[in-house]
Amino acid sequence: MVIMKSDITPRQREVLEKIIRHKSNFGMPPTLAELAESLNLSNRSTVQQHLNSLERKGYINRHPKSSRGISVNIEEKIFSPTPILGEVAAGNPLTIYPDSIDNVMLPSIAYMPKESFLLKVKGDSLKDAYIFSGDIVIVNPNLSPKNGKLVVAVLDDSAVVKKYYSNNDKIELHSENPEYEPIVISKTYFGFKIVGVVVGVYRRFN
Repeated sequence: MVIMKSDITPRQREVLEKIIRHKSNFGMPPTLAELAESLNLSNRSTVQQHLNSLERKGYINRHPKSSRGISVNIEEKIFSPTPILGEVAAGNPLTIYPDSIDNVMLPSIAYMPKESFLLKVKGDSLKDAYIFSGDIVIVNPNLSPKNGKLVVAVLDDSAVVKKYYSNNDKIELHSENPEYEPIVISKTYFGFKIVGVVVGVYRRFN
């Protein structure tokens, strides 16, 4: 994954990410007011300072005569191909593939913990959690599951993404769609394994 230069501060990185995300979602860069609102800043001059720094460091260009006059000029360094290792079911269990099935141009500023990997969601059982079929989930295999967190689990050689709950000697995997019943299994069931905890979702817009 491409790593951005160390001269960018965490707050400037957040501002740049907001610009990229707004452009991806709406097909245009944000206005100063929209950017301030997304950053929860009431003082637009603070946003101006961050934009001035990003422009000085070469990450953006600004066009003062346009209200949306922000262009990202290093997109070839911001996006890098990242493999999707398989599909995971948001619904009934689905076979997970051992090799890469696709690539996604993931922003290098996306949160990707060490050893984490990508899976593509298939199904609608997490729609009330705003995770939809075709979304990409970022899975961290080094985290321990906690109640209420989204996990990827293998159940009898099939993979599911669900909310995890541990209750006495049982494990429950819940959907975020009332049409699906929870999956309840024994903690000692040999065919069950937690693969990792979902730490992010990435959605591609056409």
